[in-house]
Order: sequence, then C-alpha cells, then structure tokens
Amino acid sequence: MMPVEASAFAGRVDHLFFLLIGISVVIIVLVVTLVFGFAVRYRSGSKAKRGPLPRWVKREVEIGWTAVTLFVALFLFWWASSAQVEEWTPPPNALEIHVVAKQWMWKTQHPDGVREINALHVPEGVPVKLVMTSQDVIHSFFVPALRVKQDVLPGRYTQLWFNADRVGKYHLFCAEYCGTDHSRMTGSVVVMTQGDYARWLAAQPQGDDLAAQGAKLFVSMGCSGCHSEGARVHAPSLAGIYGTLQPLSDGSFVRADEGYLRDSIMLPRRQVVAGYAPIMPSFEGIASEDQVVAVIAYLKAMPKGRNEAR
Repeated sequence: MMPVEASAFAGRVDHLFFLLIGISVVIIVLVVTLVFGFAVRYRSGSKAKRGPLPRWVKREVEIGWTAVTLFVALFLFWWASSAQVEEWTPPPNALEIHVVAKQWMWKTQHPDGVREINALHVPEGVPVKLVMTSQDVIHSFFVPALRVKQDVLPGRYTQLWFNADRVGKYHLFCAEYCGTDHSRMTGSVVVMTQGDYARWLAAQPQGDDLAAQGAKLFVSMGCSGCHSEGARVHAPSLAGIYGTLQPLSDGSFVRADEGYLRDSIMLPRRQVVAGYAPIMPSFEGIASEDQVVAVIAYLKAMPKGRNEAR
C-alpha cells in the first residue's frame, strides 16, 4: 500500500499520514453512528420524546465539542509543522546539487561538474541539498520513496534536502501538470553506498566544477569589467557577498541568497544596492538558467576580500 521508506524523514511522514487516517475514520464512524441512531430513534411514528433541547445540552455539549475539535486541530498543526520546520534547514555539511527543470526533463549537476539527465545519483547516509529552478513553467520534484516533494518555479530558487538511508533506485516524478508530455517527465534517484558513489563519480566525464565554470562566465559575460577592483565603473564588490545582509536604496535590507543573486543578474533594477546607480544591464534572455547557476556557484565560493575572477 505504501512506497518503501528510503529516507530518515519517511517514517515521520507515514506516522502523520496514518494518524490523520485514523482520526478521519473515528470521525466518520461517530457521525455515521449518530446519524443512523437518530434516524432510527426519531423515525416517523416513533414514541421518542421530542421538543426543545435542555439548556445544559446546548451549552456544555457545544462548548465541549468545540473545545475537543480545537485541541485536535492544534495538535495536528503542531505535529505536522514541527516535522516540516525541521526539514526546512539543511545541515551545513549537506552535499549541494543543482537541479534545473524544463519541459520535459530534469537536469542535475553535482558540485564537481558531473551532469545527469532524468537521473540523480546520491550517497547513502549523506545529507543532500537540492537547489532547484525551472526554465519554463512550474514543475514539482516528487520522490515518493523519500517522502519529499517541492515545487520548482521559473524565476525563483527553491530547495529541499533529504538523507537517503536505503540503497536502491527510486522513481522521480513531476507532480505539477506542466504541459503535453507531463506524464513522461520522470526519472530516477539512485541511492548508492558511499564507496560505490565515489567510484561512480570518478568514472564520469570530468569537467570544470560549477564554481570554475562560473568564474569563466563571470569574465566572458563582462561581469568582471565592473565588479573587479580595478574597474572604472562604480559597482559593488561581490567578494564574500553570499549570505550577507545588503542595504537597498529604499532603506530596506535583503539577505544575499541564491534568489537575490539570481534577481541581481536577471532583474538588476528590482533591488538596487544603496549608494549605487541602477546601471547594470539585465541578462534576462541572454544567460541561461544553467549559466546563472554556475555564476552563483562562483559567487558563493568567492572568499571575502577577493572580487576578481579566478
């Protein structure tokens, strides 16, 4: 009845699922019993006493029923939200893999540059963080065995993380209707032992890692002409920018995460840094999502105090 449990999070999801099913069954049985009992007791021609309900029934019973329902609802909310909140923040040592969705395929890229189409190989027992975006429409990354599902949105970065604890090959689906071949947008997540994963990774065609690719794009796209130390243009330094709070021209502050960095490349006038003129050109329609992912990886890897491409 249920998919295999292949992640540390799967058990908690299943417990919550069965709890909701159990409560629903209890409520259905209670309601059906009351309806059937009252239908028989107060059927036409029966001698059951009829008339206004006693005042205590209206007051105590209604207050009690409302209080019990509220308590159950709050308990379920607390249990579900506490489990979800824990899954929002990946461990700092999580293996970061980038995912780009498009009609109708999944493109994944490992930190060392290994790319896959409609497949994702991950090591067993290692936290994996997926940073995802879409090239066209809304998709949804869904792996039932891992009990993870996350919408993948165009123009934004979303993320999820999991810790796969069972070796095997598991189905990957798109759970959001995305066009004509939506049903064919499938793939697989392959969980391997750490030794097998290391050997698989070493056997793949090796290229530049994401940060190195981003460094080359940083130069070829002209970014270094304005954001390097010797540039004539008055542009903000990007050294160590990732994760910092940036003051904006409207007086607010924004955290420099993946979404902010993407917007700064594709929609630079949306959030202008305080003290700088809005002169940066937009790369929307020029840079692909894959290229933006690589540039952001380079900016994330750039150490503090250094703002020249490697």
